[in-house]
Amino acid sequence: MNISIIGCGAIGGQLAGFIDSGMIRNANLVALFDSDSTAAQRLKLRLENRKVAAFSSFSDLACSKEFEITDIVIEAASQAAVMQYGKSIVRYKKDLLLMSVGALSDDSFSSELLDTASTNKCRIHVPTGAIAGLDAIRSVKGLLDSVTLTTTKNPKALVGAPFFATNNINLETITESTMVYQGDAQDAAKKFPANINVAVALGLAGIGLRNTRVEIIADPHINVNQHNITATGPFGEILITVRSKQAPHNPRTSLLAIYSALECLRQTCGTWFKVGS
Repeated sequence: MNISIIGCGAIGGQLAGFIDSGMIRNANLVALFDSDSTAAQRLKLRLENRKVAAFSSFSDLACSKEFEITDIVIEAASQAAVMQYGKSIVRYKKDLLLMSVGALSDDSFSSELLDTASTNKCRIHVPTGAIAGLDAIRSVKGLLDSVTLTTTKNPKALVGAPFFATNNINLETITESTMVYQGDAQDAAKKFPANINVAVALGLAGIGLRNTRVEIIADPHINVNQHNITATGPFGEILITVRSKQAPHNPRTSLLAIYSALECLRQTCGTWFKVGS
C-alpha cells in the first residue's frame, strides 16, 4: 500500500522513518506534507528513499501523482489538521489513519467525516494509541456501567494545553501529585487536545465520550505517561494500567502511541493474519 503522511514533526517523523526502513511489509511511503514550508523537506532528507515527495501546500499534494496513487493517509499533525483536511482526504477516496483522534470529539465534524468516508467507500482507522484493552472494552460496550480514565503526566507534558489559560493553576509551582482536571472525554479533548486523544478512543470504543469520565493528574516525580482505566458492568471489572515512556522530542505523546499506529498500519497492509478483535 502507498502511504502519505500529514505532519512531519516528532510523530510523523518517526512513523516515516519506520516505514522507510521497511518495518512494515507491503507499505511504501510516497509523500510527506506539512504546512511548515521546511518541515517536509527536512524529513525527506533523513530518509533512505529520496523519491518520496515533499509538500507544504495541501492543494499541491492533492494534485500530485503521488497522492493519486496513495492508498492511506496518516494524520500525525493535530486536531486542527484533521478538521481542515480530513473530509477532503476521504472525498479523494483515501483511507485515513488518525493520530489526533480527539478531533472526533466534535459531534458535527465526526458525523460529517464518517458519512463522507462511507459515501466514498473508504475507512477511518483509529489506533489504540497510548493505552491498552480497547478490544476488551469494545467487546462489552453494551454491558458497561462506567468507564473512567485517569491519566498522570509530568507537568511539563501538559504545558500549552488550552485548559490552563482559563484557570489559576500554575504548572511550574506543582511540587506533588495534583489532580488538575475532572470531566468527561468530550470536554477533555477540547481542553487538552495534544494530551488526551486516548480518552476519545476509549469513549468511541465504549459508552461514548460524554459518559467516559476523565481525570488528569500532574506529577513532577513521574517521567512516564501513565493511564489507568477502570470499566465496570455485569460482566465484571476491567482494570488496565499503562506506563509508557514519552516519545522522543515530544513529552506530550507516549512512545506506545507511535508503535500502536505502526501495528494498525501493519494490520491494514497485511490482513492475512490478525490477533485480537
